[in-house]
Parts: sequence; C-alpha cells; structure tokens
Amino acid sequence: MKTKLKPAAYILAAAFAVTAAGIVAYSPATQAADDKKTEPPKAALTVTTTKPSNASLPIKLAANGNVAAWQEASVSSESSGLRLTEVRVNVGDVVKAGEVLAVFSAETVNADLAQAQAALNEAQANAADAAANAARARTLQNSGALSVQQISQYNTAEQTANARIASAKAALASQQLRLKYTRVVAPDSGVISARSATVGAVSGAGTELFRMIRQGRLEWRAEIVAADLRNIKPGLSATVKAANGSEVTGKVRMIAPTVDPQTRSALVYVDLPLNAGSKDAPFKAGMFASGQFELGASSAMTVPQQAIVVRDGFSFVFRLNADKHVSQIKVQPGRRLGDRIEVLGGLTTDTQVVVRGAGFLNDGDLVNIVADKIAAK
Repeated sequence: MKTKLKPAAYILAAAFAVTAAGIVAYSPATQAADDKKTEPPKAALTVTTTKPSNASLPIKLAANGNVAAWQEASVSSESSGLRLTEVRVNVGDVVKAGEVLAVFSAETVNADLAQAQAALNEAQANAADAAANAARARTLQNSGALSVQQISQYNTAEQTANARIASAKAALASQQLRLKYTRVVAPDSGVISARSATVGAVSGAGTELFRMIRQGRLEWRAEIVAADLRNIKPGLSATVKAANGSEVTGKVRMIAPTVDPQTRSALVYVDLPLNAGSKDAPFKAGMFASGQFELGASSAMTVPQQAIVVRDGFSFVFRLNADKHVSQIKVQPGRRLGDRIEVLGGLTTDTQVVVRGAGFLNDGDLVNIVADKIAAK
C-alpha cells in the first residue's frame, strides 16, 4: 500500500513546490506594478499665475485718409507779353510773404512809364496856362472887356486841363503798376509745391507760374462712417501715423457737412502741426495715412499679454482650478495698454490665469505653481 501511494505523494510535493516558487518569483513584480498605480501624476509644466486687474484704457477710433494741403495758392503772371528773365525759387523751397519768386523783363514797361510821365508833365503845364487865363478872365468879368461866353470858355479850358492831368496821372499809375507786376512775389508764406515758370518764356496775364502750400500747413482728411460721426467734435485730438511709422498729434478743425452717398462716410479735417509740411517732414501732401481719434477713457479688465494664447485664429487663456489642473477658456481681446490686453468677458477679477508657460499648455494639464516672489519677477 505504501509503495503505490509514494509516487502520488511525490507529485503533490512537486506541485506545492512549483506553486511556492511561482509565488516567490512573481510577487516583487506585482508589488511594483501596484506601487506605480498608486504614484501621484506628475505636473506637465511649472507656471506662474495672476488675477485680472482693472485699468483705465483710452477709447480710440481708427480711421484712414489722405494728407492734403490746408490751402493751396496759385501764383500767376499779372503782366502780358513780357519775357521771363529770372526764376528764383524751385519746388520745395520755403518762402515768406512778399518774397520775389520771379522777374519779368521791364524794358518795355520802363519806356511806357517814361512816356506816361512826360504826358503828365505836359498836362500839368497846359493846366497851369489854362488856370492863368481863367483867372485873368474872371478879373475882367465886371469890366465888360470880355463877353460872358469868352469867360465861360476860359473856365471850361481850365477844367479840361485839370481833367487831362487826372487822366495822365491814371496812365502813369497804370504803368507803375505794370512795372510792379514785373516782379512776381509770394502772396503768403508757405512751401512751393509746383513750378511751371521757365526762363525766356513769354506768358500772358493769368498764366500760372507757381503753386504753394499756404503757411506750410497740412491736414489729414480722415474718412469716418456716418455712425461714428456723433463721437467726433472740433478740437478732438487725433494721432496720425505716416508711411514711415512717424506719428504726430493733430486737432480736428471741422467735419464735412455732407456724407458721400456711395461710401456713407464723411471727411473729418484734422490740422497737422505746422512743421509737418516742411521739406524733411514725414508727411507730404497726397500721401495716405492712418490714425486714431482719442475719444476718452473707460475702465477695463486686463491680463498680461503672455496670458493670451492664440490658436486656430482664436484667443484663449488658461484658468487655474482648485485641483491645479487648467481649463482652456476662449476670450475676446480688446484694447492694449503697454504689455496688458483688455479681455471682453469670460473672466472675473477672482479668476487665476496662467501667465508664464501658458503657450505650452493644453486643456486639463496638471501644473506646478512657482512661489509668488518668483512670479512677481
């Protein structure tokens, strides 16, 4: 009986040995796997956070328009049939009121002036003789030596001589005026913007020789849609930006009384500083310029620029939750003030938003928050 049961005992003993060996062999790996399951998740990134703050931001209205001359003066010839002998200015020159711009030949005018002066002298001599005759005739009026008709003729001759003096003086003044017109002068201070005067040319009266920007003043003619005109008032400040990036501050002078029926916009005339039209100034008449009107200021909720993340054409911020996970929130950015951006809705002043490291986060990430003193830096 013992001989038959011994093999079975060996088999059972071997099975128990294998089971024990398996328990010993696999128990460390199983324990390590369990340890991994109980380990806390690791933070994706170390970030800094802040809360939105309220700030007073300027309200601005953007617009586009052209730069033009405040007023453009046309300087023309007032003489006819005279040859231009000298041109003293060119395009871009700054001139003063009364400055000589061009000179015409005065030879013919001087001859006519001398002739008019001689005619005046002759008329004065004849008038003196006629006055003497009339005076003698009046002394003999009661003597009967001269008839009433003769005395009347002497008086008429005196009056005619005086009229000829007046006519000769008018002719002399006309020739003096022609002599004055041989020198073309600037009607006002300003900048020469165009020149058509050519030395040697014989021009007629009224021929334009120069064009000038009066007083060097330029204006920005901004196009404003009708709905925004109620916000624009004379005296309002406007910042105008030139093509090279230079900016100047101007003042609204007037608003056009009509609105373009095609574009439904009106022109707002903004006076630029006086030196804006100088030779080296960034603004030139006829150029395009953009600008902004200063409409005041209002309170706004702002966050640092680093907190705004742009993805797929939309703006987002990451809100820090109580469990140190972040939630991606879509926001609408508004005005900018330095390195801070206005946020229009979606946040409250108590919301903690990620600043540094926001661009590397995804929705639901676990983050590690640095100390406040480091975040302040």
